[in-house]
Amino acid sequence: MPDTLLIRADAGVRMGTGHIMRCLALAQAWQEEGGEVLFCTAESLPALESRLLNEKMQVVDLADAVAGSLEDARQTALLGQQHKARWLVVDGYHFGAAYQKYLKDAGYNLLFLAGFVHADHYYADIVLNPNIYARNEMYVYREPYTQLLLGPAYTLLRREFWHWRGHQRDIPQNAQNILVTLGGSDPDNVTLKVVRGLQQIEDDNLHITIVAGGGNPHYQELAAAASSIRSSVQLKRDVSDMPELMAWADVAISAAGGTCWELAFMGAPSLLLVLAENQEKVAEHFDEKSAAIYLGSGEKLSSQAIKEGVVSLINNPQLRQDLSSAGSQMIDGYGILRVVSAMNRVGKDDET
Repeated sequence: MPDTLLIRADAGVRMGTGHIMRCLALAQAWQEEGGEVLFCTAESLPALESRLLNEKMQVVDLADAVAGSLEDARQTALLGQQHKARWLVVDGYHFGAAYQKYLKDAGYNLLFLAGFVHADHYYADIVLNPNIYARNEMYVYREPYTQLLLGPAYTLLRREFWHWRGHQRDIPQNAQNILVTLGGSDPDNVTLKVVRGLQQIEDDNLHITIVAGGGNPHYQELAAAASSIRSSVQLKRDVSDMPELMAWADVAISAAGGTCWELAFMGAPSLLLVLAENQEKVAEHFDEKSAAIYLGSGEKLSSQAIKEGVVSLINNPQLRQDLSSAGSQMIDGYGILRVVSAMNRVGKDDET
């Protein structure tokens, strides 16, 4: 695939960074095949744009168009034409049926990333939904040619995770290393609530690493709170070594967004918090599959409840082993290759 891949996705403090970050995994795989990548955004974050540029990907801002509108689609289609893109990838809940149809009518192959069903009809060549609960019957209203890639077998993991395929985790009797990672922005500062819960744990042997995403606006407040924890604490911002941190962690506290899939792949025993409505179903299904523990809504949970959840898990090595095994068996790390293979097949079909 030596041509250009055009990705249309957005990010922001309130929206989070998940749409662009999972598209980044697909973009990296495209680069590995020798292709160029162009991101088109109506809203983004400086740290995220820097990451894309460092990955040798182009970033173009959408000009004065409402995200998801037909004017947005028109500009995206024109950009694809200018850069000779054959494939367009669209990721976001504001891209509906009319948006997809416009791009298909413009002659592009289209992959649509969907966390849940929000469009009246699907015109994309491929609809990708890696969630545990994704089923064919969710997408009854689609074109006859639309291929569905559903379930964890199609989880998109970024390049830094690829060499961790087959990683075997040791589960210590006494959990000491705790990782806190609540997404790229965390606008409501639920991380602070988690920190206050950890402050209540009377254990001098804990080592805590708190990751604040590049879009997190509460860094200084978190730094002040973290300094008062009796355990060893590191506060990191916009890190690039997430697989290493996940391998280090005996227990992780995470939002039920894209990071929970990465933690499952790494076999990290995890406690999940819901920070947005669309995360609730994900957290519930992870809990049902015994691949993580769903603590509850980050907005409603008390620091005391968070503390109790952490203490319960660090004191139960068998539960940590069970969570680790279930998570790593769910996601093998080859999802990105399956998706690219499906895209290649569509291309070959078009040429015959």
